[in-house]
Amino acid sequence: MIDISVSSLVKSFELGKNILDGLSFTVNTGERVGILGHNGCGKTTLFRILVGELHPDEGEVMVAPGKRLGLISQIPVYPEGTTTEDVLKEAHRHLYRIQDRLSDLSVEMEHDDSPALLQEYDRLSEDFRRLGGYEMDVERNRVANGLDIPPRMREQLFDSLSGGEKTRVNLARLILEDTDILLLDEPTNHLDLHATEWLEDYLLHFKGTVLAISHDRYFLDRVVQRSIEISEGKAEFYAGNYSFYVEERQHRFEEKLKQYEKDQAKIEQLQRAAEQMHLWAFMGNDKLHKRAFSMEKRIEKLSHSERPREERRLNVKFKQRSFEGDEVLILDGVSKAFGEKQLFSDLTATITGGERVALIGDNGAGKSTLVKLIMGQETPDCGYLALGPAIRTAYLPQQVRFSSDSRSALDTMLYDARCQPQEARDRLAAFGFRGEDVLTPVSALSGGERSRLCLCILMGRDINFLILDEPTNHLDIASREWMEDALSDFEQTLLFVSHDRYLIEKFATRIWYLNGGTLTDFRGGYADFVAWRERQQLLQQNEKSRVKEQEREKKTPAERRPREKNTARALQKIEKDIARLESAIAALQAEAEANAADYQKLMEIEAHRAPLDEELLQLYEQWEELNE
Repeated sequence: MIDISVSSLVKSFELGKNILDGLSFTVNTGERVGILGHNGCGKTTLFRILVGELHPDEGEVMVAPGKRLGLISQIPVYPEGTTTEDVLKEAHRHLYRIQDRLSDLSVEMEHDDSPALLQEYDRLSEDFRRLGGYEMDVERNRVANGLDIPPRMREQLFDSLSGGEKTRVNLARLILEDTDILLLDEPTNHLDLHATEWLEDYLLHFKGTVLAISHDRYFLDRVVQRSIEISEGKAEFYAGNYSFYVEERQHRFEEKLKQYEKDQAKIEQLQRAAEQMHLWAFMGNDKLHKRAFSMEKRIEKLSHSERPREERRLNVKFKQRSFEGDEVLILDGVSKAFGEKQLFSDLTATITGGERVALIGDNGAGKSTLVKLIMGQETPDCGYLALGPAIRTAYLPQQVRFSSDSRSALDTMLYDARCQPQEARDRLAAFGFRGEDVLTPVSALSGGERSRLCLCILMGRDINFLILDEPTNHLDIASREWMEDALSDFEQTLLFVSHDRYLIEKFATRIWYLNGGTLTDFRGGYADFVAWRERQQLLQQNEKSRVKEQEREKKTPAERRPREKNTARALQKIEKDIARLESAIAALQAEAEANAADYQKLMEIEAHRAPLDEELLQLYEQWEELNE
């Protein structure tokens, strides 16, 4: 069954320039599809058309009847003064409307007992029960707790939240809406590794349809089943995830290039033959003109094919200063707190020349603070940090700033990189700033463009220790690959903070995992680290079970008998209490069904049932503990 059908879609924002130019595709129920393409190709425009925020100039979009679409956008926008709780409650807005109408009807029926009012009340009461109105508060709490949205955050204004917090809240809203089709526009932006892994697991078990725009290649590999690339306003189809797309795209390029070269060779051959035919025709055989004209028509058809173009790659390298020595960075007993919040304490580690260290951890763990300590922008509360005497650092922060935002990209290069105009233009061109782009004021650049400009400046410096804080944030896939090309040739020491698992796996030879105020130092790549962490968790579980078993075996039979008797008595009591509560809850459920048309009575029953449900859950947990 088809959930989404897009046919001959055309959309332009500039006269004569179509961002979507005849885009057509279908998505079947339950598919997970990645939408790929360079920045500005129309991916977000497509999503806005799908949800009705924009209207196409031509073509049509069909969504299966009864299917609900939900969009996680890059920048969720809500009215000023909206709290996080208001956003979560948006998921149940239709239930709140029913609830308000039921309250109005209750007041009206005190003075008017007409059958029409009673019928409307009965119908709405049944809708409220069927759609989960009595469970919506419990469900909202469950999802909020699962996505780490605590009560304090729920009271905050939504606009005051960080990017990652906004993404989590918006995701919670969509889950609560029980959406059939999820449209995800950069869902992992600002998410830490833990939250990203949670989202991936949720999507892998999601029964509905998913369309995802993402620059997170690891995420695309794990989640999507097929890929659609938007290129020159049209759709190219790939029957697999991102890694399949990369290989298949290169294969198609090579096939097109072979066909183009074959056509050019054929054109050259036909041109020579046609010229010879015309020559012979002038020598007395007029019939050969017709054959020459026929060849020229074939040449004209073949000449319409264009040479396939490959995306321009980064063609610059970091300037490097050779490093003589062993120690690049030393941490010894480093601690840092802000007020009562202790970020980390007693961090001790050493980085030596040529190592590539990925600093990872959840948001708020203190990764960026540790980098600022290394750069001397913050001071440790105790302990010390030291760089080797011959170390020359370059630093790309999360929030890129320049000496003046009013200068153009070209002027910024001239002032900050201290290079000649032609060198500045050449280096900017290598980073995608060409033509009039170099005259754009820095203040008008996007986050990704600012990062590219900063990198362009850094790459001209003589360095042997490169520090990057979330270097791929805001970068599209092409820009990420540009950066990876440059880093591949950088042979000196690298320390980088990142949630980009593709980047971590490609470059890290060592993992620093900052969690709970301590630093785990793992020598190996990201995949090895994940496998090691899973083994550690399993060992910890086994150790807990072993300790419990040892404690039990240490006791003499005489000591164990009272315990076993007490356990048996406790189990019997809990089982009786469980049976009693289950019976009481069943009775309340039967009473609710008998009074399905009485809104006030149903509210009273739900108020009685909620504490019983909570008590029953606690008894189940106690029963499990005693049976271990």
